[in-house]
Amino acid sequence: MKIKLHTSYALLGILYGSVVSCANDNKTTEQVSIERIANMPDHPQPYKMIDWYEKAHNFDQYIFNAGQKGKFLPFIWSDSSKRNFDQNTFGLYTAVGDVRQGPQGNVEFHEAICTMGSLLGAGLVGIDKTNQNNKNYIKMIQNYFNSENGWNIMMDNTNPKVASLGGGYGRDWWYDIFPNVLFYGICDLFPNVSRADSLQHLIAERFYKADSVLKGNYNYSFFDYAKLQGVSNTIPHQQDAAAGHAYVLLCAYEKFHDPRYLSAAKSAMNSFISQKESRFYEVLMPFGALVAARLNAEYGGSYDIKKILNWTFDGCKANDGRTGWGVIAERWGNYDVHGLQGSITDGGGYAFLMNSFDLAWPLVPMVRYDNRFANAIGKWMLNVANAARLMYPYEIDDEHQWLSEKKQITKNVIAYEGLRKEDFVYRKKTMEGVSPVALGDGPQWAKGQPQESMFSLYSSAQVGIFGSIIRKTNVDQILQINCTATDFYKKKSFPTYLYFNPYDSAKSIIFHNDQHTPVDLYDVLSKRVIAENTNDDCLFSVEKKSSRLIVVLPHKVPVTVADGLYRAGDTVVAYQPTSKN
Repeated sequence: MKIKLHTSYALLGILYGSVVSCANDNKTTEQVSIERIANMPDHPQPYKMIDWYEKAHNFDQYIFNAGQKGKFLPFIWSDSSKRNFDQNTFGLYTAVGDVRQGPQGNVEFHEAICTMGSLLGAGLVGIDKTNQNNKNYIKMIQNYFNSENGWNIMMDNTNPKVASLGGGYGRDWWYDIFPNVLFYGICDLFPNVSRADSLQHLIAERFYKADSVLKGNYNYSFFDYAKLQGVSNTIPHQQDAAAGHAYVLLCAYEKFHDPRYLSAAKSAMNSFISQKESRFYEVLMPFGALVAARLNAEYGGSYDIKKILNWTFDGCKANDGRTGWGVIAERWGNYDVHGLQGSITDGGGYAFLMNSFDLAWPLVPMVRYDNRFANAIGKWMLNVANAARLMYPYEIDDEHQWLSEKKQITKNVIAYEGLRKEDFVYRKKTMEGVSPVALGDGPQWAKGQPQESMFSLYSSAQVGIFGSIIRKTNVDQILQINCTATDFYKKKSFPTYLYFNPYDSAKSIIFHNDQHTPVDLYDVLSKRVIAENTNDDCLFSVEKKSSRLIVVLPHKVPVTVADGLYRAGDTVVAYQPTSKN
């Protein structure tokens, strides 16, 4: 391995002055602290960074193997009901052995959040789901587009009649919005699938009409997309649904270039940011941070990103909302569980794996558009990536999990649904005083539900989000974080990576040049080239308690600055945060 060591930035300035001089018109970006993240440990313990990329590949290989035989196997089945479209689709069990589902249960009861999540995760790590096992799984999920009921959006089930079996369908807003968020992400990963563009357009039209009807008032439990009216029921109001609308509408604008969608995305964001307090309900709020950052950077917005991040991490405190939903920042027993998303208050704390994956989806690419939060997101990712592994049965000791004797079926790619501070639901005698406890709610869902339903495919399906974002480096606890992997419908960009150094001294990081063509490494935070003309591996330094946000540029493409935008050729590599936000 050939390594080029670049330690003298002054020398680089002489050798490569055309780039440094024209782009170095600002001091190093001043970082903005998020208090809840600042209170997380610099070095979470016990520490182990698993290979999330490998985990995502192994999950796909295991779950989509229809030829397996044995108890609870296979996990996938064919649904020939041809609901909504004249084609077969497929189902995945929400949890291992879920008696409500599959050939022995209801063949039509499968959840889009699970099946779509698995396709999104697979696509993010490079698995072609348009041609796997002689099936186009991407085409098959179009059956979740509900036209029979007049909603004309993606929904969590293909058939409204199975909603009574569990899950959210036309009564719990995030369940109705999130499948569309997933579908838009999948379509960006797998373009040119027949009929997908028209479905995306219909979804965008429905969301556009919904926002037009809501007129800034998102104080509802859900929205009836057929009748075009908000509805309140026993479920708390979900004002952060506005962030979900804004995300889909902004993606639709970038795809179709219809100015109505951009206008509606701004309208939804205006409603979202006007809330007086956090209304974080499940997964949608952090997407508001990404939309706000993009609108600020690319469309002259002035949204308060820090407020949205504080709402997300501190959680909902409203008495009439989902009180306590936020990000955990605690040590439970001998384990740091900082960074996991879920309930801060339920039984002292209940973290969920899927929600923790989903939090990274918008927050990591957000740093590209507002690099003032590089340190905060880098530190949070270190903590959450370490803690999330504790929900996998072979990554936490038997004493701290509910069903260690049955964990063989998971192959360590199907995780428990979540991690509780303590087991106050099932009260297994051997777990009294044990904290934390890996378990799941599956056994409560239906009569006859097996204990194995604590192992959750639904929760594990989106592992590819971490798999596409996180790579280990040569320095333990310094991660390479891919900021473009989940930045769907982005404009033309270069590879961009975040490195956060939690140590009290500077560290040298090896950058692996997978392109094997001459490149320059441009640090967005210092606005400097820190390594140039390297076509192999090279070293760069990250100062103590700080970050590098590295853009990989073709060699000798100068970076110029104008109107707050830093460009290499015609491609924006960095945005200058404005004083307005």
